[in-house]
Amino acid sequence: MSEGLTGRRILVVEDESLVAMLLETILEDMGAVPVGAVATVDEALEVVADDPLLDGALLDVNVAGREVFPVAEALKSKGIPFVFSTGYGEGGLPDHWRGQATIQKPFTEDAVKAALFKALGVARV
Repeated sequence: MSEGLTGRRILVVEDESLVAMLLETILEDMGAVPVGAVATVDEALEVVADDPLLDGALLDVNVAGREVFPVAEALKSKGIPFVFSTGYGEGGLPDHWRGQATIQKPFTEDAVKAALFKALGVARV
């Protein structure tokens, strides 16, 4: 378990059920509490608006045919750190979002962990 993520509530926005289950398992293995998985942009926006206890988020860039950027904006406006997940890597992001923590699919548990630690400002042990 990773002390730095223990008890942290991480929103998972992912429309592919197998990927969502993998992310939930990775988060649980790190001691984090997965919120979701949420499979639509609208549902994710509701969670961000209604859940004051979110510590971070993992956002699939393309969710059910829609880009996730409205959710990223909502998280950013609340100061909640997040990590993009995409098959295209950071190069597939619009210029506005370049430099944001990003993991490329297919990803490893270590990649998810490193990106979350970086986004949340947690020191690696």
